[in-house]
Amino acid sequence: MVEEVKKAIATDLAPDAIGPYSQAVVAHGTLYLSGQIGLDPATAEMVEGGVGPQTRRVMENLKAVITGAGLAMESVVKTTVYLKDMSDFLEINAIYGEYFKEPYPARATVEVASLPKGALVEIDGVAVL
Repeated sequence: MVEEVKKAIATDLAPDAIGPYSQAVVAHGTLYLSGQIGLDPATAEMVEGGVGPQTRRVMENLKAVITGAGLAMESVVKTTVYLKDMSDFLEINAIYGEYFKEPYPARATVEVASLPKGALVEIDGVAVL
């Protein structure tokens, strides 16, 4: 019998993928989280109010997928934050910090030219089982 190498994770509590990808994939004891943007899973529309509300929605979406995989936020070991404007760093960082406690995940933060659906922030991650 061939062991399943990877398994897709999906939850209705986070937005459906807007392309040919999974919300997350488990492979060899690791959960790979696709990037989340500030889409409301109930409406599939971007939340209004700017970078703060979008960041909170991103974090809630990530949390929903992580929970859907049977894990907790403490399982996250690495994230990448993609910002439309690096001047939003402090606001995003404050909200991000509400979702993690020490030891914090490793992280990279980069400014990008654009994000899907006009998002101001996108975050992906890696967690361990």
